[in-house]
Amino acid sequence: MEFAELIKTPRADNVVLHRPFYPAVEGTLCLTGHHLILSSRRQDNAEELWLLHSNIDSIEKRFVGSLGTIIIKCKDLRIIQLDIPGMEECLNIASSIEALSTLDSVTLMYPFFYRPMFEVVEDGWHSFLPEREFELLSSVTNEWRLSYVNKEFSVCPSYPPAVTVPKSIDDEALRRVATFRHGGRFPVLSYYHKKNGMVMMRSSQPLTGTNGRRCKEDSALINATLRAGKRGYIIDTRSLNVAQQARAKGGGFEQEVQYPQWRRIHKSVERYNILQESLIKLVEACNDQSHNMDRWLSKLEASNWLTHIKEILTAACLAAQCIDREGASVLVHGTEGTDSTLQITSLAQIILDPRCRTIRGFEALVEREWLQAGHPFQQRCAQSAYSNSKQKWESPVFFLFLDCVWQTLRQFPCSFEFNEHFLIVLFENAYASQFGTFLGNNESERCKLKLPQKTMSLWSWVNQPYELSKFKNPLFEANSLVIWPSVAPQSLQLWEGVFLRWNRSSKFLDEACEEMNNIIEYNKELQAKVNALRRQLAELETDDGMQESS
Repeated sequence: MEFAELIKTPRADNVVLHRPFYPAVEGTLCLTGHHLILSSRRQDNAEELWLLHSNIDSIEKRFVGSLGTIIIKCKDLRIIQLDIPGMEECLNIASSIEALSTLDSVTLMYPFFYRPMFEVVEDGWHSFLPEREFELLSSVTNEWRLSYVNKEFSVCPSYPPAVTVPKSIDDEALRRVATFRHGGRFPVLSYYHKKNGMVMMRSSQPLTGTNGRRCKEDSALINATLRAGKRGYIIDTRSLNVAQQARAKGGGFEQEVQYPQWRRIHKSVERYNILQESLIKLVEACNDQSHNMDRWLSKLEASNWLTHIKEILTAACLAAQCIDREGASVLVHGTEGTDSTLQITSLAQIILDPRCRTIRGFEALVEREWLQAGHPFQQRCAQSAYSNSKQKWESPVFFLFLDCVWQTLRQFPCSFEFNEHFLIVLFENAYASQFGTFLGNNESERCKLKLPQKTMSLWSWVNQPYELSKFKNPLFEANSLVIWPSVAPQSLQLWEGVFLRWNRSSKFLDEACEEMNNIIEYNKELQAKVNALRRQLAELETDDGMQESS
């Protein structure tokens, strides 16, 4: 298909762009296969807006006489308005934008056409391979192995080709366990706690059904993670009621009779359309211009967004507590093991592991626990908060995870190497990007699409020294301790940097941030001078001592 077929009016003059807190800009609007571009040629105010079509969630059309207005609502939550002279031109542009922003084929998306303007120093597609992560594990324990049982994606379509499993369990046993777990997602290693050798594993639900089906290899696999005389915990991200109902559909949970060394805990975390509706309600509340306090507070409460944050963080803290304080291994799963499970396992690692609080460690975590672990980004991030079309598989699961990370960063501002801007960039790229990192729903799909060969990795761009400096937290001081975020309602706040950034001016916040950076840099300079003077003083004292002795 040619993009030209979808573009009825490629260019329009005298278009006026309106955005909150910015003066109106008049210029020329151009539509390309992947971008909406508005450029103002005024010498005193040359300005350009480049908007990816894939970032557009919905559009609305209005007409007053011959003047048409298009209101564009984006997946990154911004809203812009275009005033276009001429009804026909406006209708043509609107229908072109609608067609270009809802392309069905992944291979027509911008990452397949994007050519970087920067020198690629590091290929992000090869930065966080399972083999590299396994090397780190092998340096502290020899009880695990890297299995390629899924190298053709035949055992589990949503797992990567290589997974880490107990050394005592062979590939044939893994194949049997896969038939006993939903979607073939057998238990695999998620995290190894160096302090005490305890582990966190993740999987999908067991297919026990109403007949109480058993699988001795499944018991052997998860028991292989236990120390002699120790018990483990299974954290099920469904309520007991939902888990019991799943048995009628062939799913279920681990019966204590068959898993006597494991204690099951149900920590309900919401999924799918409930989370999507929560996001829609929250964004609607943030865009409410009524300035009525009661209305704002009731809408914020009705969205339940902060309640979901609390649920997820509570479950993650529980998993971390079992490992660090109880000295017990943990298995986490829900139904499929691709959504709430990954929220819990990745947040627990941020709590427990200082490496995950560095930029590179966090990138490795996203790669390992979200992309390679089979979170269906293509489905979950197909729509954001403004879409009018009927929901299918959309859900802000990864967005909620990033919000939980931000809550933790806010409570421990010196323990993270990255800043809020880094999290916002990940949120934006998960929904619309020039990079191929978040395309596809699993490694199998990315392999078929040949993304590493045909697209650029987000990490290749992020990890350039110049870009990396923008994501660094100036307050960072490496903290090797476990951090315990508060989940008290008073401790959780609205993530203003995302939800309110288009609704209010960030001028004063930006100025404050710049001033803070200046103070920190000045402090470093003074510290360097102090150290230099101390060295000089020590040298002078040494010289004096030598003269006295002579």
